[in-house]
Amino acid sequence: MLRPLAYRMRPRKIEDVIGQPQLIGPGKIITRMVKSRVLSSMILYGPPGTGKTSIAEAIAGSTKYPFRSLNAANDTKKDLEAMAKYAHKVGTIVLFIDEIHRMNKSDQDYLLSLTEDGHVILIGATTENPYLNINPAIRSRVQIFQVHPLTAKDIKVAVDRALKDQQNGLGKYPVKMDSDAEDFLCQRANGDARVALNALELAVKSTDKDKNGKIHVKLSDMEECLQQKAFTVDKGGDAHYDLISAMQKSIRGSDVDAALYYVARLINGGDLDSICRRLSVIPYEDIGLANPEACIFTTEAIRAALHLGLPEGRIPIADAVIILCLSQKSNSGMNALDHAITSIRKGHLGHIPEDLKDTHYKGAHQLGHGLHYKYPHDYPHDWVKQQYLPTQLTNEQFYRPKANGDEANFKKQYYRLLIAEGKTPKDKTWKKWLF
Repeated sequence: MLRPLAYRMRPRKIEDVIGQPQLIGPGKIITRMVKSRVLSSMILYGPPGTGKTSIAEAIAGSTKYPFRSLNAANDTKKDLEAMAKYAHKVGTIVLFIDEIHRMNKSDQDYLLSLTEDGHVILIGATTENPYLNINPAIRSRVQIFQVHPLTAKDIKVAVDRALKDQQNGLGKYPVKMDSDAEDFLCQRANGDARVALNALELAVKSTDKDKNGKIHVKLSDMEECLQQKAFTVDKGGDAHYDLISAMQKSIRGSDVDAALYYVARLINGGDLDSICRRLSVIPYEDIGLANPEACIFTTEAIRAALHLGLPEGRIPIADAVIILCLSQKSNSGMNALDHAITSIRKGHLGHIPEDLKDTHYKGAHQLGHGLHYKYPHDYPHDWVKQQYLPTQLTNEQFYRPKANGDEANFKKQYYRLLIAEGKTPKDKTWKKWLF
């Protein structure tokens, strides 16, 4: 039986894995594990076609450990038991379990013992959030690594490699692929190498040779194999990310028509997931405190769009984009937290005031914790003056409020509280906001 191209082209060594530079590359965690042959069990979490199985096989291939795989959707506890027996027989194996989130509790409990005795190095793969779908006991015994969709450039590496490989790939076929056809394939695979390689194989094997004996793969051929129509793509392979960037910058710049145009380009390509991912952050990054209700509305619109899918999912997306464009803008919340993070990284640390420390255990008061804490709800207006910041940082003001939309009210309240605490707002115009 001839396996699909995507299966045949799976890497055998860790250095052949495509993409995932945050995990695989010089000095990165999985590379270090393989180099030292000190492997720990792990769960790889990410979308389909991003190389989770390939990473597992490459780890086993590079470390020379026997590799076995199961699918939690089909295999049973008996299969797990058989793997355990085999592992004890040979010493140590890499056991890959696809769709690990679909394991029932009994099987997950049995898996615990396998990960603890050193005979099984577990590599689980899941498209579902492991923090919500995997037994906490297993999570505590594995490292969780998130894998990301491959870029168009990553896909191109996989395509070029398959076209040249004469043993496992299509190197024996006299293929001539037009550059726009390859660009289209790499872009429209949506970060899924499996989709790209299998479409490539279909295109090559279903195209007749021309008069020169070449299998000439054109854009129209690739459109048919992917069942998608092309739109203009950047020859450098970055059009997808340029569209996402243009969408966000148009929303940030309050240009409704431009934002809708770029969203339409993405919708036309069936890329609802990328739109929703970016729309998840835009309300908080660019609108923020100026219109908190827009953040809530967008979250609900995303949920509805993903539930509906295309084409109906475009409707809540359209409403959310228009609201975000026409909302007043503020990034002061993000900036405030970044300011605090920068301060900490510069070594501006301090001790938590004694009155703020936890008192939910016997002996806390003997340590002086919480002795003079004032409960704000016991005071008028639910506020009372007391120290919250460490003594070394009492004059810090990380938040720099803006005056757009709803944030103008937050700005007034923030300055009133600073004055009540005996501090002077760093904004030189603060007085006009109070009087």
